Amino acid sequence: MAWEISHYLAGYMEENRISSYHISSFSNGSALLEDGGNFDMIFLDIQMERPDGMETARLLRRRGNYGLLIFVTVLKEYVFDSFEVEAYDYLVKPVDAGHFRRTMDRALRLLDQRAAKTIVVQRGTACQVIPLAEIVYCEVLGRKIYIHKSDGEVVDYYDKLEDLERRVGRRFFKCHRSYLVNLDHVRGCRAGLVMLPQGESIPVSRLRERDLTQALLQHMKGRNF
Repeated sequence: MAWEISHYLAGYMEENRISSYHISSFSNGSALLEDGGNFDMIFLDIQMERPDGMETARLLRRRGNYGLLIFVTVLKEYVFDSFEVEAYDYLVKPVDAGHFRRTMDRALRLLDQRAAKTIVVQRGTACQVIPLAEIVYCEVLGRKIYIHKSDGEVVDYYDKLEDLERRVGRRFFKCHRSYLVNLDHVRGCRAGLVMLPQGESIPVSRLRERDLTQALLQHMKGRNF
Protein backbone atom coordinates (compact mmCIF):
# COMPACT_ATOMS: atom_id res chain seq x y z
CA MET A 1 0.00 0.00 0.00
CA ALA A 2 2.84 2.42 0.86
CA TRP A 3 4.36 2.05 -2.60
CA GLU A 4 1.00 2.58 -4.31
CA ILE A 5 0.18 5.75 -2.34
CA SER A 6 3.71 7.11 -2.89
CA HIS A 7 3.30 6.47 -6.61
CA TYR A 8 -0.06 8.28 -6.69
CA LEU A 9 1.37 11.20 -4.68
CA ALA A 10 4.42 11.62 -6.92
CA GLY A 11 2.20 11.50 -10.01
CA TYR A 12 -0.21 14.06 -8.55
CA MET A 13 2.59 16.46 -7.65
CA GLU A 14 4.15 16.17 -11.10
CA GLU A 15 0.78 16.63 -12.82
CA ASN A 16 0.11 19.80 -10.79
CA ARG A 17 3.69 21.08 -11.11
CA ILE A 18 4.30 21.07 -7.37
CA SER A 19 8.04 20.77 -6.83
CA SER A 20 8.42 21.52 -3.11
CA TYR A 21 7.31 18.38 -1.23
CA HIS A 22 8.72 15.37 0.58
CA ILE A 23 7.26 11.85 0.80
CA SER A 24 8.25 9.44 3.58
CA SER A 25 7.17 5.79 3.62
CA PHE A 26 7.00 3.56 6.70
CA SER A 27 6.56 -0.19 6.88
CA ASN A 28 4.26 -0.02 9.91
CA GLY A 29 2.71 2.29 12.51
CA SER A 30 5.57 1.84 14.99
CA ALA A 31 8.10 3.11 12.45
CA LEU A 32 5.97 6.19 11.79
CA LEU A 33 5.58 6.91 15.50
CA GLU A 34 9.31 6.47 16.12
CA ASP A 35 10.14 8.91 13.34
CA GLY A 36 8.35 11.74 15.14
CA GLY A 37 7.92 13.78 11.96
CA ASN A 38 5.12 16.37 11.96
CA PHE A 39 3.69 15.64 8.51
CA ASP A 40 1.01 17.75 6.82
CA MET A 41 -0.77 14.66 5.46
CA ILE A 42 -0.65 11.08 6.72
CA PHE A 43 -2.06 8.08 4.82
CA LEU A 44 -2.77 5.11 7.11
CA ASP A 45 -3.84 1.60 6.22
CA ILE A 46 -6.35 0.62 8.92
CA GLN A 47 -5.46 -3.09 8.75
CA MET A 48 -1.78 -2.91 9.64
CA GLU A 49 -0.02 -5.09 12.18
CA ARG A 50 -0.26 -3.69 15.71
CA PRO A 51 -0.47 -0.85 16.23
CA ASP A 52 -3.04 -0.83 13.42
CA GLY A 53 -3.95 2.33 11.53
CA MET A 54 -6.63 3.46 13.97
CA GLU A 55 -4.43 2.99 17.05
CA THR A 56 -1.53 4.73 15.29
CA ALA A 57 -3.85 7.64 14.56
CA ARG A 58 -4.93 7.84 18.23
CA LEU A 59 -1.30 7.92 19.36
CA LEU A 60 -0.44 10.61 16.81
CA ARG A 61 -3.31 12.81 18.01
CA ARG A 62 -2.31 12.29 21.65
CA ARG A 63 1.16 13.54 20.78
CA GLY A 64 -0.30 16.71 19.29
CA ASN A 65 0.02 15.83 15.60
CA TYR A 66 -2.67 17.69 13.64
CA GLY A 67 -1.81 16.54 10.13
CA LEU A 68 -4.63 15.54 7.79
CA LEU A 69 -5.32 11.84 8.39
CA ILE A 70 -6.47 9.86 5.37
CA PHE A 71 -7.34 6.21 5.97
CA VAL A 72 -7.01 3.49 3.35
CA THR A 73 -9.23 0.45 3.90
CA VAL A 74 -11.05 -2.42 2.24
CA LEU A 75 -13.83 -2.33 4.84
CA LYS A 76 -16.12 0.69 4.74
CA GLU A 77 -17.53 -0.02 8.21
CA TYR A 78 -14.23 1.13 9.73
CA VAL A 79 -14.91 4.60 8.37
CA PHE A 80 -17.23 5.43 11.28
CA ASP A 81 -14.37 4.87 13.75
CA SER A 82 -12.34 7.52 11.93
CA PHE A 83 -14.45 10.32 13.42
CA GLU A 84 -12.85 9.58 16.80
CA VAL A 85 -9.45 10.73 15.52
CA GLU A 86 -10.86 13.47 13.28
CA ALA A 87 -9.85 11.84 10.02
CA TYR A 88 -9.99 14.06 6.97
CA ASP A 89 -11.02 11.41 4.44
CA TYR A 90 -10.76 7.75 3.55
CA LEU A 91 -9.90 5.81 0.40
CA VAL A 92 -11.31 2.36 -0.33
CA LYS A 93 -8.90 -0.23 -1.75
CA PRO A 94 -8.21 -0.68 -4.55
CA VAL A 95 -7.63 3.08 -4.61
CA ASP A 96 -9.51 4.89 -7.36
CA ALA A 97 -7.31 7.45 -9.16
CA GLY A 98 -10.17 9.93 -9.53
CA HIS A 99 -11.10 9.76 -5.83
CA PHE A 100 -7.42 10.18 -4.93
CA ARG A 101 -7.10 13.34 -7.06
CA ARG A 102 -10.26 14.87 -5.60
CA THR A 103 -9.08 14.13 -2.04
CA MET A 104 -5.70 15.73 -2.77
CA ASP A 105 -7.30 18.79 -4.38
CA ARG A 106 -9.43 19.43 -1.28
CA ALA A 107 -6.62 18.62 1.16
CA LEU A 108 -4.15 21.03 -0.44
CA ARG A 109 -6.75 23.80 -0.49
CA LEU A 110 -7.33 23.27 3.22
CA LEU A 111 -3.60 23.28 3.97
CA ASP A 112 -3.23 26.53 2.04
CA GLN A 113 -6.09 28.07 4.01
CA ARG A 114 -4.59 26.94 7.32
CA ALA A 115 -1.24 28.46 6.46
CA ALA A 116 -2.75 31.75 5.30
CA LYS A 117 -4.82 32.49 8.42
CA THR A 118 -2.95 34.36 11.12
CA ILE A 119 -3.52 37.01 13.76
CA VAL A 120 -1.17 39.75 14.89
CA VAL A 121 -0.95 40.56 18.59
CA GLN A 122 0.59 43.73 19.97
CA ARG A 123 3.00 43.26 22.87
CA GLY A 124 4.24 46.65 24.03
CA THR A 125 6.22 48.17 21.16
CA ALA A 126 6.55 44.78 19.42
CA CYS A 127 4.07 42.57 17.59
CA GLN A 128 3.87 38.84 16.93
CA VAL A 129 2.23 36.96 14.05
CA ILE A 130 0.52 33.74 15.19
CA PRO A 131 -1.01 31.18 12.78
CA LEU A 132 -4.50 30.26 13.96
CA ALA A 133 -3.73 26.57 13.40
CA GLU A 134 -1.09 26.76 16.16
CA ILE A 135 -3.50 28.11 18.79
CA VAL A 136 -4.98 25.41 21.06
CA TYR A 137 -6.96 27.72 23.34
CA CYS A 138 -7.05 31.27 24.70
CA GLU A 139 -7.61 32.21 28.32
CA VAL A 140 -8.38 35.60 29.84
CA LEU A 141 -7.00 36.49 33.27
CA GLY A 142 -7.62 40.03 34.46
CA ARG A 143 -6.93 42.36 31.55
CA LYS A 144 -4.62 39.93 29.75
CA ILE A 145 -5.23 37.18 27.21
CA TYR A 146 -2.98 34.12 27.29
CA ILE A 147 -2.71 32.28 23.97
CA HIS A 148 -1.67 28.63 24.46
CA LYS A 149 0.04 27.28 21.35
CA SER A 150 0.50 23.69 20.21
CA ASP A 151 4.29 23.92 20.67
CA GLY A 152 3.85 24.77 24.35
CA GLU A 153 4.56 28.51 24.01
CA VAL A 154 2.18 30.87 25.82
CA VAL A 155 1.78 34.36 24.40
CA ASP A 156 0.21 37.00 26.64
CA TYR A 157 -1.00 40.47 25.70
CA TYR A 158 -3.67 43.00 26.65
CA ASP A 159 -7.05 42.58 24.93
CA LYS A 160 -10.66 41.58 25.49
CA LEU A 161 -11.75 38.02 24.78
CA GLU A 162 -14.79 39.31 22.85
CA ASP A 163 -12.53 41.26 20.48
CA LEU A 164 -10.26 38.25 19.93
CA GLU A 165 -13.30 36.05 19.27
CA ARG A 166 -14.36 38.32 16.39
CA ARG A 167 -10.90 38.11 14.85
CA VAL A 168 -10.35 34.35 14.91
CA GLY A 169 -13.60 33.23 13.25
CA ARG A 170 -15.80 30.14 13.44
CA ARG A 171 -12.93 27.71 14.03
CA PHE A 172 -12.95 28.88 17.67
CA PHE A 173 -15.69 28.32 20.23
CA LYS A 174 -16.27 30.21 23.47
CA CYS A 175 -16.78 27.29 25.84
CA HIS A 176 -16.63 29.42 28.98
CA ARG A 177 -16.68 33.14 29.74
CA SER A 178 -12.90 33.00 30.19
CA TYR A 179 -11.94 30.47 27.48
CA LEU A 180 -11.91 30.30 23.70
CA VAL A 181 -10.95 26.92 22.23
CA ASN A 182 -9.79 25.93 18.74
CA LEU A 183 -12.17 23.17 17.58
CA ASP A 184 -9.35 21.59 15.57
CA HIS A 185 -7.73 20.63 18.87
CA VAL A 186 -10.76 19.41 20.83
CA ARG A 187 -10.64 15.69 21.65
CA GLY A 188 -13.96 15.44 23.48
CA CYS A 189 -16.04 16.80 26.33
CA ARG A 190 -16.97 15.19 29.64
CA ALA A 191 -17.77 16.15 33.23
CA GLY A 192 -17.68 19.86 32.50
CA LEU A 193 -14.28 19.74 30.79
CA VAL A 194 -13.10 20.13 27.21
CA MET A 195 -10.45 17.48 26.53
CA LEU A 196 -7.37 18.68 24.67
CA PRO A 197 -4.17 17.01 23.37
CA GLN A 198 -1.45 15.89 25.76
CA GLY A 199 -4.08 15.23 28.45
CA GLU A 200 -4.89 18.90 28.99
CA SER A 201 -8.41 20.13 29.74
CA ILE A 202 -10.22 23.43 30.16
CA PRO A 203 -13.69 24.12 31.62
CA VAL A 204 -16.90 24.27 29.60
CA SER A 205 -19.88 25.94 31.22
CA ARG A 206 -22.90 23.68 31.75
CA LEU A 207 -25.08 25.82 29.49
CA ARG A 208 -22.56 25.59 26.64
CA GLU A 209 -21.92 21.83 26.57
CA ARG A 210 -24.71 21.07 24.07
CA ASP A 211 -23.67 24.01 21.87
CA LEU A 212 -20.09 22.75 21.91
CA THR A 213 -21.18 19.31 20.69
CA GLN A 214 -23.16 20.89 17.84
CA ALA A 215 -20.27 23.18 16.95
CA LEU A 216 -17.91 20.20 16.80
CA LEU A 217 -20.22 18.25 14.50
CA GLN A 218 -20.64 21.22 12.15
CA HIS A 219 -16.91 21.86 12.21
CA MET A 220 -16.12 18.25 11.25
CA LYS A 221 -18.63 18.34 8.39
CA GLY A 222 -17.16 21.58 7.15
CA ARG A 223 -13.67 20.14 7.07
CA ASN A 224 -14.54 16.88 5.38
CA PHE A 225 -16.86 17.99 2.59
